Amino acid sequence: MSERSGLDEDMAQGLSEVPTSDGLAGPAVRRARAWLSRAAEPGSVAFWRFVEDAGPVEAVRRLRAGRAPDAVRALVGARAGQDASLTDLLRAERCGARLVVPEDDEWPAHLLHCLTLATGEEPDDPRHHSPRTTAPVPPLALWIRGAARLDELADRSVALVGARASTAYGEHVAGELGHQLGERGWTVVSGGAFGIDAAAHRGALAADAATVAVLACGVDRPYPAAHGALFHRIAESGLLVSEWPPGAAPHKHRFLVRNRLIAALTRGTVVVEAAARSGAQATARRAHRLGRQVMVVPGPVTSAMSVGCHELLREAELAAVLVTNAAQVVELVGRLGEDLADPPERPSGPRDELSDLAVRVLDACPVRNGVSPERLARVAGCDVLDVLRVLPALELADLVEVTDAGWRLARPGRTGEGRG
Repeated sequence: MSERSGLDEDMAQGLSEVPTSDGLAGPAVRRARAWLSRAAEPGSVAFWRFVEDAGPVEAVRRLRAGRAPDAVRALVGARAGQDASLTDLLRAERCGARLVVPEDDEWPAHLLHCLTLATGEEPDDPRHHSPRTTAPVPPLALWIRGAARLDELADRSVALVGARASTAYGEHVAGELGHQLGERGWTVVSGGAFGIDAAAHRGALAADAATVAVLACGVDRPYPAAHGALFHRIAESGLLVSEWPPGAAPHKHRFLVRNRLIAALTRGTVVVEAAARSGAQATARRAHRLGRQVMVVPGPVTSAMSVGCHELLREAELAAVLVTNAAQVVELVGRLGEDLADPPERPSGPRDELSDLAVRVLDACPVRNGVSPERLARVAGCDVLDVLRVLPALELADLVEVTDAGWRLARPGRTGEGRG
C-alpha cells in the first residue's frame, strides 16, 4: 500500500470517528491536522475557514482529491500530493514532543477564542482579508515539546517581548520581570530569540518556574542554534510550542505569523525594549486587537531601544500602561481585587507626622545660635504658648535642642544633647 493511499484510506475511515473518552482526539483527526500543519502555511483566513467548515478529515480528503475551492488549493499547491504526517508524528515522539489539536481537552480554547472572534470579523471576500502575516487566525494544531499541559501553563501567563539587539538595561529588567513573575506562579511566554526573549526565559527558569517559548520553526530544531541548551531547559519544566511540524525551518515570514500566538496565549503583553520598528511593537498591537492588556517598560529617552516603547505609550488607542515591576503587571492581568500591587515604598522621616504648627516652629529654628521661644513665635507667626507646647515634642524627636542661648535645630551626631 502506498503512503498516499494509506492516508486517503485513514481519512475515509476517520469520517465516522468519534471522540475518545480520555479527552484526546481520535487518530484520524490527529493525523489529518498533522498533514494540514505541513500542507499550508498558518495565518490564512480562507484556509482556516475551509477546515473549520469541512472538518479536518474531510478537508484533507477534498484537498487530496482536488475538490477544494481554487483559492484554498492554491495555498497548498504541490504539497497536496505529499504526505509526511506519520513521519512528523514519529519524529515528534522521538524528541519528546506531541501534537495538540482543538479536539483535545489540553487545547487552550478559552484563550484562543479571541482569535476565532477576530477572524469572524474578517470580510467574506478573500481579496479583502488581512495579510497572512498579520491576520488573527486561530492555529489548526500546535506541536508541543515538554511534559507540562499547555492549557494549565497558559491559564496564568504573561508575554515578555522585546528587542533582539537589547541593552544591558533591557536584559536586566526582562530577567527581573521573568523571575518575579515566576515567583508569583505566573508563566512567562516569549519567542526564544536573542536579547529580551532569552533574558525573560532565563529569569523565569532562575525562579524554578515554567516558561513557554513560541517558535517559528520545528520544536526539534533550536533557533537560534546558540539557544539549544536554553530550549532544553525550557522543555524540562515548561514548553516549546510551534505551529510548524518537526524539522521546519525558521523562515523570516514565520516570525511575523507566530507573534499572534504569543499575544493570544497570554493574558497580557509586556514590551520591555523595542526600536522604532520592531516585532515587539507588532506583537503589542496584536495583543490590543485581541482584547489583551498591553504594558510597556519605560527606558532612557536617549536609548534607541526604548523609542518603540515610548511610542506605544503615546498611542492613546492602545491604552498601554507603564509598568516597572511584576507586581504592577500582575495587578493589571490578575484576578480583580486579589492580585493587587503594593504602593511603592517612600522614604519617611520624623517630619512626616508633624502638625502644621510644629513644622512652622521647626522651620523658624536657626541652625547655629539658639533663640528664645518669643523669637520663634514671631518668626513662625503663632503664640508663645503654642511654641512652648510643641518644642518638647520636637526635642524628643531629636529635631531641636536647647542651648544656653535658646532653641536651635539639633546638630547631626549630637541629637538629644540638650535634654534634661
